Amino acid sequence: MIRTKAQLAIVSVRFLCALCASLILTINVQAQRFSSANVLQQSSTSSNAAYLIRNARIFTLAGPVIENGSILIRNGKIEAVGTSVSASSGAQEIDGTGLMVYPGMIDAGTSLGLSEIELGANGSVDTTEVGELNPNASAFNAINPHSAHVNVTRVNGITSVVTLPLGGLISGQAALINLDGSTVPEMAVLRSAALVINFPRAATDDGGGGFFAPPTEVPITEAISTRDKQVERLRKMLRDAEAYARAQDAYERDKNLPRPAQSVVLASLVPFVRGERPVIFRADRESEIRAAIRFADEMRLRPIILGGSDAWKAAALLKERNVPVIVTSVRNLPPLEDDYYDVLYANPARLKEAGVRFCISSGDAGPEVRDLPYHAGMAASFGLARDEALKAVTVYPAQIMGVGDRLGTIEVGKVANLSIADGDLLDARTHIRYLFINGRQLPLTSRHTELYEQFKDRR
Repeated sequence: MIRTKAQLAIVSVRFLCALCASLILTINVQAQRFSSANVLQQSSTSSNAAYLIRNARIFTLAGPVIENGSILIRNGKIEAVGTSVSASSGAQEIDGTGLMVYPGMIDAGTSLGLSEIELGANGSVDTTEVGELNPNASAFNAINPHSAHVNVTRVNGITSVVTLPLGGLISGQAALINLDGSTVPEMAVLRSAALVINFPRAATDDGGGGFFAPPTEVPITEAISTRDKQVERLRKMLRDAEAYARAQDAYERDKNLPRPAQSVVLASLVPFVRGERPVIFRADRESEIRAAIRFADEMRLRPIILGGSDAWKAAALLKERNVPVIVTSVRNLPPLEDDYYDVLYANPARLKEAGVRFCISSGDAGPEVRDLPYHAGMAASFGLARDEALKAVTVYPAQIMGVGDRLGTIEVGKVANLSIADGDLLDARTHIRYLFINGRQLPLTSRHTELYEQFKDRR
């Protein structure tokens, strides 16, 4: 069909008008969402407020369960816990009769706050930097504190997450945050919690070129060669960082030496190559896990395995090297066709039996981090003791990330991150009745509850 210039001009104008209207609608929707999230963040009470939770069943996870116990919260910390906690003047009292108090849950393997609408709104996704080696890229600088995922996640009892960058060989640095705050610094627990490395694997296909392009098979020799080259790139950069650190130290001791060149990239690696902070290796297969541990030993790193679908197969080595595992695949399908259906469900129980340090994570980018307790509940249904399942989403992630002195249990002096529920925390039928982060009582509202209230009476 042949169109005149006038007709083409009319079509173009109509298209531009439709596009502008669509963009305006999208912006308005997103503005309402972020504005709503901002209001919810700001409506939390002051961390200086005092609260006394009375007559509750308290799962301290640092000792036996306390029946009919009380917890006094003041200045964001737990001031007292036990059966004989006296009332404090000015403290707001909460009757916990029939309720259970747990430490706030921690998900140590997410990208929450870095990705809002993964499909269809690229501008709301900031998980990956350009290039393969980005140790200086910091998730802390990219987190959106007003993400709708924050409220959706915390109303299910999750109070803290480790948010990790993605992509490349060295993705960047993960941050540990609390899920409350109007700015990222307010949320921060650890700005630089760990370095994230996607440990190279011998991939025998190229992953495909999109929805309509099936994967192309890669010869095994070529796959191994590519993997080895990538490992060598990692090795070289880490060794360069070691040399950089030695040169900087030498100059600090003797200013007569030539001043070494400054490098933001290499400087960001120094705490990790010196073993001051951990390195998270993404690895699922047994061969990848063993290779990552060997590499960490060679480079004198403090490794943490993220993923760990086959971790139970390498349990003896993990135990010997005292390497913790952040298990992200508890509810996934078996990785191999001839695996038993419950091979991943039972992975945490097998790691516990072997004496391996581990915790359980949803492994989700953001929307489904709220399902963390159900991952632990699945593990509890397939061999992991219930108290161990609770610790796998509270105590153990705090210990693995080096904040066990602040988070993970209900003890005097620790941060008051608490979930108060009407039942078993790992049961999908349970509801969170009260939530505290940094001693602040937070409203149990989210994008989901807003939509429910908006449409529940619609005819």
